[in-house]
Amino acid sequence: MIRVAIVEDDDEIRQTLALIIDGTPDFSCKCTFSNCEDAIVSLPDDVPDVVLMDINLPGMNGIEGVSILKEQLTVVDFIMLTIQQDDDSIFNSLLAGATGYLVKDTPPGELLQSIKEVHEGGSPMSTHIARKIVTSFKAATSSPLTERETEILQKLCDGDNYKVIADALFVSGHTVRAHIKNIYEKLHVHSRAEAVSKALKDRLI
Repeated sequence: MIRVAIVEDDDEIRQTLALIIDGTPDFSCKCTFSNCEDAIVSLPDDVPDVVLMDINLPGMNGIEGVSILKEQLTVVDFIMLTIQQDDDSIFNSLLAGATGYLVKDTPPGELLQSIKEVHEGGSPMSTHIARKIVTSFKAATSSPLTERETEILQKLCDGDNYKVIADALFVSGHTVRAHIKNIYEKLHVHSRAEAVSKALKDRLI
């Protein structure tokens, strides 16, 4: 039995999803919520296997909700079920801890199969969402940075200082500074903050 929780503010959609899940053998709708705040309070006491999470919710949005819940419920899989299809929503959802990303017009049979897939270790995505991710990945592979520069940029994003980076990579502080100078020049930025922002925006790490 796959136990599913739903976080969706539209009453009709939430009730329809619950009926579909409860009406299917080997699936059970454990609980439903109209907002993240209630889900964050209740789910740790009644842990499901899979959570279907909307993004546009009253109060806290679904991406923030997943980020908080994933820290508490590490074994739970989260599938975003949303109308949002922009790159930032997709990317930020996956960063927050979502394992799947589906649009709301996903047919019931495909939705159920996706719940089963994520429960079995997969990462279900609506077809055009997967294409967006592949396109984003291809863009990232065209980074102007070398492998070592990318490694240092990752450490900058992690908040490491020059000495920590130098010690971790077994190089001198002078070498780290030289690499960072090259990173700034290639990315056309002038500070760590700008470099980190561009790295995240352009998917360079």
